[in-house]
This record gives sequence, structure tokens and C-alpha cells, in this order.
Amino acid sequence: MMTKFSYYQYLAQFCPGPTKSSFQNTKDDDDEVTSRLRGGESRGMNVTSHIEYVDPVVLAIQEGDVEAVKRQAASSPQSLMRENKDSWIPLHHAAFGGQPKCLKTLLKAHPGSADKRTLQEQTSLLLAVSGQHLSCVKCLLEFGADPDISSKNKETPLYLACRLDNVDMVTLILAFGASVNQRCTQGWTALHEAVSRNNTEMCDVLVGAGATINPSNTYSITPLIVAAQLGCLKALNYLIGKGADVNMQTCDGLTALHEASKNGHKEIVAVLLSKNADANKMANSGLLPLHVAAQHGHLEVVCLLIPVTSRTRLRQSPVSPLHLAAEHNRHRVAAALLKAGADIDATLAPARSARYADGRTTALCLAVANGCTETAEVLLNAGAATHLDPVSPLLLAVHRGSIATVSMLLQRGVDVNARIPSWVTTFPAVVALCMDNLPLLKCLLDNGCDALSCFSCPYGRGPHPEQSHLRTTGTVSSFNSSGLAHEVTQFCQWISTSLMSKWAGPIIDLLLEHVAHVQLCSKLTQLLESRHEWVTVKKKTLSPRPLRHLCRVSVRSQVGPQRLRFLSSLPLPGRLIKYLTVMD
Repeated sequence: MMTKFSYYQYLAQFCPGPTKSSFQNTKDDDDEVTSRLRGGESRGMNVTSHIEYVDPVVLAIQEGDVEAVKRQAASSPQSLMRENKDSWIPLHHAAFGGQPKCLKTLLKAHPGSADKRTLQEQTSLLLAVSGQHLSCVKCLLEFGADPDISSKNKETPLYLACRLDNVDMVTLILAFGASVNQRCTQGWTALHEAVSRNNTEMCDVLVGAGATINPSNTYSITPLIVAAQLGCLKALNYLIGKGADVNMQTCDGLTALHEASKNGHKEIVAVLLSKNADANKMANSGLLPLHVAAQHGHLEVVCLLIPVTSRTRLRQSPVSPLHLAAEHNRHRVAAALLKAGADIDATLAPARSARYADGRTTALCLAVANGCTETAEVLLNAGAATHLDPVSPLLLAVHRGSIATVSMLLQRGVDVNARIPSWVTTFPAVVALCMDNLPLLKCLLDNGCDALSCFSCPYGRGPHPEQSHLRTTGTVSSFNSSGLAHEVTQFCQWISTSLMSKWAGPIIDLLLEHVAHVQLCSKLTQLLESRHEWVTVKKKTLSPRPLRHLCRVSVRSQVGPQRLRFLSSLPLPGRLIKYLTVMD
């Protein structure tokens, strides 16, 4: 029996009863029940605070007082049909509260009330099932309750029993003729629910009652696909044994193999492949199961799918599994794909590449752009080309501020002075992309970034014209591979913008450490004079640079940026190598 506390909680939340004024209209009908309740007060029952909110008949039902309900049925049978604001009648309370004796009394008084619905279109049978009161369900069915009446969301008693994983309830409802293939709002059948619980006993009961093996819901998802998605191996084997189609596709073109691959259910994948599931069925997105497994990093599933995936079908896809592994930093999967012969320099289909402002096309570029350092290293070690994308991967690595990736790319000979196609500058674009990251800027300058071009200003000591389309920051939008710039941007103009000027002093100071003697233009001079702490930077350009510094800069310029990375491998004294490589 439900306790007062839980029952009143339920009543307060879902089915508050009539108010005191409502009782006044039926006072004569309720005298006997009310007298019983008042008698309860003397026994210490805490009911007085609820009398004005809850129908006395409902309280009697909650207490399981069958005799009080019988007397009320005899004296005033119409009071048993009184509804609260949610259209609940006493029968609904008896079914939900698990009171079979009260339920039988109410049904005898009003046999036609078995299918009476609440405001949410719930019948007493549905409420009894929701409370898992088997005796109440049996009582209602024996009195002729319709087992196929659904609630507002099209949930039938059978469907609900499956969702509650109650085999006995399912068996009982089916024994009274419930429709086994009725669907809920989303098109799911009872079999979908049973499969999602991995309950083969329940599945067998449903199939024995005529459940369709391959029913598809609103999105064409079959029970087999549900089993594959959730990793329900027992249910999957049961359905296949009953003839379920392993290659049926959803409205998006996904198969059970796609879903199992996405969620990493390797046992499910193995079973499906052994039952002739087609690994080369392409989803509407153009992805095969191998693509999905690679994207989500399921290495063991990838290894199962590689031997059965057609290379021709892979070429027909707008993206390769390697691209997806790179984009999501699945470095172990990337290594496995490369070992199996994946084309390391395969490019995206034009339509897929067009999704990105920079027009990226290679797996390497995808890895770098998404900060996937481990996968970028795998690709670079395997010999990935660094020049196939419209925008250099170095620019993307610098934009992300990844010194580790930048260093790897520089070691592979990527041009440190790469340009942004849509932004014409007289200085290296990487300088602008570093912004406030001085350690990264130093790394680039040490590896041959052209610092001298930052001080090559055609206006010199004279006035500088304004640029109406001056770019102020190196954002992702800077990498538009198809845009055309209308103006050429000078370093002095870029560094003087309101956004960048606060970092001007330290940036210029670092640049000066990588050039010989230079003369500052009027704009840079004015900028350095704007803050007291930057005066020392300006003084650095007014006096001769040390001979030691000038010699180092000269040697490095003769070596060239592409060969600077080999300095440490030359047969030179350690002190000399340190002198040439460490700028201080």
C-alpha cells in the first residue's frame, strides 16, 4: 500500500482533488465516508489538513478501505465518477495506487468506466501499468478494459510495459488481445522498446504474438539498428536469428553497421559482418562505416572494417577516413589507416573543402587547424606534403599558438614566411598571427622569419597615409583563400592599430634582435615614444649595434631560412653553433 506521504506528494503534483466548496455541493452523498474519516482523527490519523483538497472517496481508496468504498457505492454511486481538475476519477486513483479490491468495487458500480481517460488521455489500465500493479492490470482487463487505448503521446499499455522491462505484464496484456505492432508518436513499436532493454525473453513473447521483425519508426530506424546503436548483443543475435534485415537503412542512409561503428561496439560489428552486413553501403552524407569508426576513434572497429571496405567506394566519398581521423585527433586510427595504405595526401572533394574559409584540403591541414598535434606528428612522420593547401598549415598552427606543431612544421621545411592569400602584406603574416605570443614569435624568428621586412617602410620619416581596409588582427577569417586584398599592409600601419599597439614595444624589441642596424619610420618612432617603458627600445636603434650581433645576423642571412634548421648538425664547435642559433 502506498504511504500517505508518497501518495499525497503524488496527488499534489499530478492530481489535486476538488476544493472544499466542491464538497459542500455533495455533502449528503459523502456523509458516511466523512464520518469514517473523522473517526480516524481520534485514532491519531493526520488527515484533517487534506480533507478540503482531496475527495473522501480517494482518501478511502488510498487507505485501502474497501468497505467504505462499497458503502459509498451503495449510497451514492454517482459520487464515484466525480472528476478532479485533471479529469481523474476514483478508479484512476485505485489503479495507480495499486488497490485491486477497491478497483473491483468501483468497476462493479460503473462497468463502463474502465476506459475513462484523464486529461492526459491516460486510462486506468495505463496508470496501473505505470505503477506496475499486475493484479490491477488483470482486474481491469477482465472487466473489459481496452488494451490498445494510448495516452496523448500514443503510448499504449503494452509499449509502457516493455519500457518498464516487465515481461509478466507484457505477457498478460498480450493474452487479452493487445495489438503488438501499434506505434507511439515516434513510430516505435513494443519490439523497439524490448530490444533497447536487451530483453530477449520479452522479444520472444512479442514475436510469438505476431510482432513484425523489421518495423521502422519515423526515421526508418528498425529494432536491429536500435540493438546495434545501444550495443545490445543478445537482442541483435535474436533478431538476426528471426530473419531481421542487417542492411536496412534509415532515412539518412545509415545502417546497423554505421551505428555500431559509431559507438565502438566491436562485438556487434563482428557479428554483423559475419552475417553479411554490407560495409560499403554509403549514408546520405557520403560516409561508410569505416569513416564513422575513424571519426570517433574506435581503433579495433577500424581494424575490422579496413579489410572489407572497398577502395573504390572510399574514393567516391567526399572525405577520406584519414581526414576524419586527423580532424578529431585520432592519431592511433590515423596510424592504422596509413599502415593499411591510405593515401596520406588525399584531398577533400571541392564541395567539402568549400565549407572552410581557408579552403583546406589535406588531412595534415585539418589536424593542424584543429590543434591535433599528435595526429599532425603521425602524418608528418609518414611524409605528408606541406604545400598542397591554399593556406600554409604553418599559418594555422601559428594562429592556434601551438609551438610544438610550429616546430614540427619548420623542421619539415615549411616556408616560415608563408603568405595569407587574401591579405597582402609587406611583412610575414606569421608575425601578425602571433599577436601577444612572444615565445612563438621568437621561435619563428629563430627559424628564419624575415624580421627585416617589418622595418622596410616606403614612407620613411615622412607622413603615412591612412588605409581604409587595414586588417587589424589575424583571425580565422584572415585565411579566406579566395578573397582579394585591395591594399598592401605595412608592418608599421598594422602594429599601430588600436588593437595591436599595446603589444608594439615588446614585439619591435624582439624583431630588433633579429636584424642589423635599421632606421625606424616616423610611425614606429611615434608609437615607441607613446609609452615611457618603450623608450629603451627606441634607443636600441639610435646607437650602433654590437659587432658580435651584426656578424651573427649576417651569417644567418647568408645561410637562409631553409637551412637554418640544419645548423646544429654541422661539424662546428658547440660554442659557434650556439652563437649562431641562440639570438639574445
